[in-house]
Amino acid sequence: MPYLVHTAHAQLVALWLGTVGWTLVIVTVGLVEWRVWEVSDLSFITSGLAWVGIWRVCFYSHALILSDNQIMFCQRIRLSESFTPPEIAAAQVLMLVALFLGLAGNASVIYGLRNVYFGLNKIRSAFASGGVLLILTGASSLVPVCWNLRSVVNNQTISFPAEFRMPSAPTISFPAEFRMPSAPVNQSIGPGIIVGIFASVLLVFSGLVFLSYRAPVMLEPKVRLSWPGEGPSGTHVNHQGIDNPAFQS
Repeated sequence: MPYLVHTAHAQLVALWLGTVGWTLVIVTVGLVEWRVWEVSDLSFITSGLAWVGIWRVCFYSHALILSDNQIMFCQRIRLSESFTPPEIAAAQVLMLVALFLGLAGNASVIYGLRNVYFGLNKIRSAFASGGVLLILTGASSLVPVCWNLRSVVNNQTISFPAEFRMPSAPTISFPAEFRMPSAPVNQSIGPGIIVGIFASVLLVFSGLVFLSYRAPVMLEPKVRLSWPGEGPSGTHVNHQGIDNPAFQS
């Protein structure tokens, strides 16, 4: 059984990085602070800040309960809604895909490391498939994160329904008294985007490390069967031996 543990030290570190990256993807999916909106109308959003995630929209307000105590008011963003922008719809799909790809990728590389420590076969194929899955995981999470980052940089707004109490682009066809407040004054990057970018970098780097694994070439011992009476080089051996004159004396 060949000893291969010393050949996979970098892959062991890459497994740790891939696990951390996949965990951060889970955190990114759950975070609501993807896009931070600064609003000028404090009628409902009394804190002046609103958070737009890929699943929910939240802000603190005390106007909705007519109290000095602020509560977090949230509304869910559904994929089937007509107002859902394409960058958020893509994030809802691709981030879930990244979760399953990351789970499969980590399982594959764990199987490969198990074979390394037990001296089994299929090490290279397990690392290769796991590396590809981890790179796909990083790409699946990086695309929606960068898309939403672009929306923040361009200060793009979303036409939320009136029950969301969120600022949206003014609708010209409606009378002025029925229009919602104007688009956000400013937008900034939330922790969701930052964590998502960091997780994607870790996953892609981890996948490249697994793809770079090269098993050492195991040299087979050259054994030659010899017939009785032959030495290692094929010469005849006298099994009776040679007398030693010194011993005889």
